[in-house]
Amino acid sequence: MTRRLAVVAKKVGVSEATVSRVLNGKPGVSDATRQAVLSALDVLGYERPTQLRGERARLVGLVLPELQNPIFPAFAEVIGGALAQLGLTPVLCTQTRGGVSEADYVDLLLQQQVSGVVFAGGLYAQADAPHEHYDRLAERNIPVVLVNAAIEHLGFPAVSCDDAVAVEQAWRHLASLGHERIGLVLGPGDHVPSARKLAAARAVAGEIPEEHVARAMFSIEGGHAAASRLIDRGVTGFLCASDPLALGVVRAARRKGLDVPGRISVVGYDDSALMNCTEPPLTTVRQPIGAMGKAAVELLNAQISGSAVAPEELLFEPELVVRGSTAQAPRP
Repeated sequence: MTRRLAVVAKKVGVSEATVSRVLNGKPGVSDATRQAVLSALDVLGYERPTQLRGERARLVGLVLPELQNPIFPAFAEVIGGALAQLGLTPVLCTQTRGGVSEADYVDLLLQQQVSGVVFAGGLYAQADAPHEHYDRLAERNIPVVLVNAAIEHLGFPAVSCDDAVAVEQAWRHLASLGHERIGLVLGPGDHVPSARKLAAARAVAGEIPEEHVARAMFSIEGGHAAASRLIDRGVTGFLCASDPLALGVVRAARRKGLDVPGRISVVGYDDSALMNCTEPPLTTVRQPIGAMGKAAVELLNAQISGSAVAPEELLFEPELVVRGSTAQAPRP
């Protein structure tokens, strides 16, 4: 019991005495704190006291495209914790290849009468993907917040990392090291954040040869295949749309017998977990995950509380983190 009190108190950010008062039905605790403690019990897998089991926590869907890319578990941790602080219980919905689709998850969440949904990555970022399930959420007036760039006209508020600033930071870093043949490894052609990154690169560098732009699925394997083509075309500096893509570039360079960063420099995007532990440690553009996740929850909670929230996009400033995967361009 003592351990449970300590774990729940740490999760919510209150004292063990406050948790004890909630579990024993004692007065002197605000409704918000009380709900936060009950939600924390649910999230941590503890049974509620018998007298409290009839109270159902408010549910919020947290829909992620995958968990293999460590950026998505990082978002889930921040968003889930912020929801619990507000007495909201996150329901994690993660897609797997051949498993439950995003649209199916939306139907399941609607059946559970969720209070709202946060999407951190998903089909809203792909222009050619089906989007009817978002219409169903809008028709039911379900509060929704999107994390990172979406197609136009969905009408939901969003929080995004500023792709233009991220690309400018990374491009100027590679250029300052003397790289003249800089290539882009991006996601699919209909992927909105990737399109923004390409537009930003053109704004910084002017015309970029098409043969210096490669598109791939967001995976190490996708980055490897794309980088192999660009390396053969003489590219020495790589700007990637995700950290796994960047790790794929490193692998491709090594398979060709090229040193990173001696011959090939690589910049990732996200600064997801363990990128400082790779060999070499990855230079990357850090998304402010904490600030973005908390802002997403604040926007969602405002809607749940009945406040009007404009369907606008909040842009957050990224930070270039220079490590060991970039160096002076090789001499001809």
